[in-house]
Amino acid sequence: MAQAGKGKLNYRCPSCFMRDLDIDMFYDKDKQEYYCIRCQFHGSEEDVLAGNEMVRTRYGAMHKRFTKFDFD
Repeated sequence: MAQAGKGKLNYRCPSCFMRDLDIDMFYDKDKQEYYCIRCQFHGSEEDVLAGNEMVRTRYGAMHKRFTKFDFD
């Protein structure tokens, strides 16, 4: 997705990303915070990064192949 002057980087909205929606956040220079146009999430860069890190745990083993299922 192209970055059309949204901010320093393309950040995904953590609230939308938890619901499997890939929505980029916009940056408000006056308030110095990021906001989502689809939901009501807004916050600083640290809030967005912390939320996205929490979502990454969901996909932590996405590229790992499980061959042994030993639940004993």
